[in-house]
Amino acid sequence: MYGVLMIDIDSTALTAEDVSLIKQAQVGGVILFARNVESAAQVRELCDDIRYHNPDILIGVDQEGGRVARLREGFTKLPAMGKLGKLFDRDPTQALSSAYDCGYLMAAEVLAVGIDLSFAPVLDRDGISQVIGDRSFHEDPQIIVALATQFMRGMRAAGMATTGKHFPGHGAIAPDSHVAEAIDNRSLDEILASDMQPFSQTLPWLDALMPAHVIFSQVDNKPAGFSKIWLKDIIRDTLKFKGVLFSDDLSMAGAQAAGDVSARVKAAIEAGCDIALVCNDRIAAHEAAEAAQELPYPNQKRIKAMRGQIPSWQGDLTSTCQQFEYWQQAKDSVTETFFGAELDTPAFDSQLGNDRRNDSIDPTAYK
Repeated sequence: MYGVLMIDIDSTALTAEDVSLIKQAQVGGVILFARNVESAAQVRELCDDIRYHNPDILIGVDQEGGRVARLREGFTKLPAMGKLGKLFDRDPTQALSSAYDCGYLMAAEVLAVGIDLSFAPVLDRDGISQVIGDRSFHEDPQIIVALATQFMRGMRAAGMATTGKHFPGHGAIAPDSHVAEAIDNRSLDEILASDMQPFSQTLPWLDALMPAHVIFSQVDNKPAGFSKIWLKDIIRDTLKFKGVLFSDDLSMAGAQAAGDVSARVKAAIEAGCDIALVCNDRIAAHEAAEAAQELPYPNQKRIKAMRGQIPSWQGDLTSTCQQFEYWQQAKDSVTETFFGAELDTPAFDSQLGNDRRNDSIDPTAYK
């Protein structure tokens, strides 16, 4: 049985405490961070060990590209999605092709090391947000739709389910919900007409959604991830979305309005989330696991659909990825387009409108 919690683990191998946590009935997922990654072979061994102790578990990671990439050493470098948007402004045909290649390449390498899903793509608009920036494809909703659709086509072709975030859009407000309360005062009509368009128009390609820890004050006084108006009335009833709803990390500052971690987990599940994430706080994870025992199990068929098509391990990442028929072509294409010797330069980044000064700063590394 898949449980309602997704938690993290301490290091590159399971500790006795990790095993105790992931074997608890309501733990249905593990999310990996950079501290859990040493090499491709080590990650695959870690994932296999996690499944040995709990076969009914989802393993996730944030492997968006650019600054937000937990898997780095030995893995193919991926551009920030904003580079695809800048490329679209110059050459839409090439950008759409590259978006597919990026989605396929990312999914193939993540699956190869035993991870079911990357929480991608980011469907937020590039606006004034301190945490979104070039994680977004573009500021124009229609360009986001075009590029994200191709990216998700690539993900699915490789065998990975898709997760759109951060519903209904985090790009229009400056505060970073990882570390501060974020409030968007626009009307529902304004949100529907702009930020929500990338989500509503890509629904056929979305297997899961992750709501934002943003309070949309004209709609509800609760963050979207705790709001029955957003999760049930809008996502389920109006949009008819039948996929998984993951909460964003309930340890984030934007989630603290709901109370302590036990209250946050209950509030997220009761509002309509299927799985609640509790990360980077081991005490909170134990408290959440205890509180979750009182909650009903999520829809098992819905959760199981998020399992990735993980290939057999062939001893190294390259050999394993060669089982994906398009991996080598996607890898060569992405590398040549974005990281060729003559392209991976300040001049090229300037041409694509990117600021290299913050290229290594992960805006989600808030703990």
